[in-house]
Amino acid sequence: MLQWSDEYRLGIDSIDAQHKHLFDIANKAYHLLLNDLRLDKYDEIVEIIEELRNYAVTHFNTEEQYMASIRYPKLLSHKVEHNDFMEKINSVNLDEIDENQDRFLLEILDFIADWLQNHILKVDRQFAPNK
Repeated sequence: MLQWSDEYRLGIDSIDAQHKHLFDIANKAYHLLLNDLRLDKYDEIVEIIEELRNYAVTHFNTEEQYMASIRYPKLLSHKVEHNDFMEKINSVNLDEIDENQDRFLLEILDFIADWLQNHILKVDRQFAPNK
């Protein structure tokens, strides 16, 4: 389970709230993984992927608008990281999910956990007012 803590707080309320929601999406995947009563998790996995994809677009737009408003000098390289995230999510093969659902959930959880830790704590932290 991924826990939000103040170490992830950037001091930008709208972005912090969106980051918290990304934790919530990750935790949906975590709880689904632990649910041994559900033998077929395919539909829920697809819903999680869609929610993550749609929410990431909203979140990345918010971050990029904020960075533009403060004339953040690394905006373009930050956008590249956002694009890489979207490419990974958009490249999910729905047929592969069905073959081994729990393995896919573990992979997506690893990807999200790595993103939240490395991106928020290292990359996003650079544009935060309270570095």
